[in-house]
Amino acid sequence: MIEIKTSTLSDGEFNRGVFAKRDIAKGELIHEAPVISYPNAEHVHIEKTLLADYAFEYGINHTALLLGYGMLFNHSYTPNATYDINFDNHTFDFYAYKDIKAGEEILINYNGDVDDEEPLWFNMEKEESKKDESK
Repeated sequence: MIEIKTSTLSDGEFNRGVFAKRDIAKGELIHEAPVISYPNAEHVHIEKTLLADYAFEYGINHTALLLGYGMLFNHSYTPNATYDINFDNHTFDFYAYKDIKAGEEILINYNGDVDDEEPLWFNMEKEESKKDESK
C-alpha cells in the first residue's frame, strides 16, 4: 500500500517520504507504527541527537519514537492523512484524511490536529537562520 521514495518537500540529508502505491480511500488505515516510549524526563538526552526530530508526544508524561514507516511521514499544514495514538497496542495508527491517489506523497500535520497551524521547530530554525544571514 505504501513505499518510501524521494520527497521533493524535504530538504534534509535523506529527503525521504511515504508514498501511496495504490489509491487509498478516506478513512482507510494506512500504517500502524509501533513505538518506543520513554518518560519525558529522559528527553533531555534525546534532544542532543537527531532523534529529537522524530519524537512525538505520547500521553501526558511520555514521549515516543515511532518505528516502521512512522518516522518517515513528512509534514504539511494541508495534510492528506492523520494519526491516532493507540495506547493499548502501543502504536501510532495513520489514516487517510482524504482520498489519496497512487503515487501521491502521504503527509501529516506534525502538530497532531489537521487544522493546527502552530509553527514547528524546523520552521523556527529556518526563520532564525534567515535573521542571522541578514545581519
